[in-house]
Amino acid sequence: MDIKLSQCFIAVDDHDKALAFYRDVLGMEVRNDVGFEGMRWVTVGSPAQDVEIVLEPPLADPNAAPADRQAMAELLAKGLLRGVIFTTDDVDATFERIRAAGADVLQEPMDQPYGVRDCAFRDPAGNMLRFNQPRKQ
Repeated sequence: MDIKLSQCFIAVDDHDKALAFYRDVLGMEVRNDVGFEGMRWVTVGSPAQDVEIVLEPPLADPNAAPADRQAMAELLAKGLLRGVIFTTDDVDATFERIRAAGADVLQEPMDQPYGVRDCAFRDPAGNMLRFNQPRKQ
């Protein structure tokens, strides 16, 4: 059996800001941009990988109650939804490029005890994104 990750989802509150960040700052390619029932899904991915990131509304269910939509929007605004970890071959250069674009820095590059050098940012919606590279031995 061959099982592979195809897509993961990141909640965003402004698709245009998210698109500018993921496409223009991180260099991802836009693979799909779909609207349905007043919602929008934008799919992006690294040109070097088949895995796609779907940028979706905080609660992408047209039948969700208004109170549930509000609760999800509040969690997103606080940065309490799960983030994503990216791998890069040069975490320091990646950090400088993303910081220069004005992203919210959570952690400057540092060596971690679990074998990577990494840094962290918040995307325009408040999601935590980590960028790591294996430490050289």
